[in-house]
Amino acid sequence: MTADVWLPIPPDEIEGLPEGPDYRFWNGGEDFPADPADCAFYVVPYMKSSPLCVRPMGRMSNVRVVQTLSAGIDHVEPGLGKLPAGVRLCNARGVHEASTGELTLALILASLRGIPDFVRAQDRGEWLGGFRPALADKNVLIVGYGSIGEAIEDRLVPFEVARVARVARSQRTTARGPVHPLTELPALLPEADVVILSTPLNETTRGLAGADFLSRMKDGALLVNVARGPVVDTKALLAELETGRITAALDVTDPEPLAPEHPLWRAPGVLISPHVGGPTSAFLPRAKRLLVDQLNRYVNREPLRNVILTTGASTD
Repeated sequence: MTADVWLPIPPDEIEGLPEGPDYRFWNGGEDFPADPADCAFYVVPYMKSSPLCVRPMGRMSNVRVVQTLSAGIDHVEPGLGKLPAGVRLCNARGVHEASTGELTLALILASLRGIPDFVRAQDRGEWLGGFRPALADKNVLIVGYGSIGEAIEDRLVPFEVARVARVARSQRTTARGPVHPLTELPALLPEADVVILSTPLNETTRGLAGADFLSRMKDGALLVNVARGPVVDTKALLAELETGRITAALDVTDPEPLAPEHPLWRAPGVLISPHVGGPTSAFLPRAKRLLVDQLNRYVNREPLRNVILTTGASTD
């Protein structure tokens, strides 16, 4: 096999890559490392803009696999129509669960226990006491129960929450209990003290947390978004935050990044982290393991993991 593999990590820094392909390093630079038409396996640069990631795809006439290093694929979707039929698109399931699960718990605990207020009080030299809500005994709703949703629940267990309700696109049963379909979401929202969004961004979930969704949340509830910014209607969220009825902890926003003058920065009861759910020290070793496994499978003509779709295939 002599076709090119484009990697956003220098190939000499990845142990265990199979022999055969010509490895090309490209992490979004202006110049391509080789002719895109010779690329058979494209690993998309991580945490780069959609236009940059899509830029070579229209010239990849012989590509067979597009592999993201993110759980979401929305940033490459604009380029899928430019690819030949039969290209397998794979995501990075297994890479971000630990980091995103950690941040989700950090955002919940920081929001409930008032950590941002304590940090501001420390800057003023002020001893800020008071009564704060605990995560213990809360009802938690996870909207988007894939591998990241499961990882979040794994980390919730030691905190003695009263109940975890799970929602996904379709109904199923897990070892921990039932997963409800999206159609049951309106009935579940009023019962939740903490609502966690960990869904992919698609036509079904864009704007999912809109005015009706937010109005169904109970007074004092916390909304946590570790999915994608457009899953939440920012205007509707701002209206709820301004009333003080709910609070929010957001790792992602719409728009993103937020301009310095955006009102979401100064809305009451909101904690914002700058889309850092995935990029931690846990990312690189897991990403390398995924790439080594996938490329060995590819070279040996074994089934790939995490295939989300195949271009040109029927969606019926």
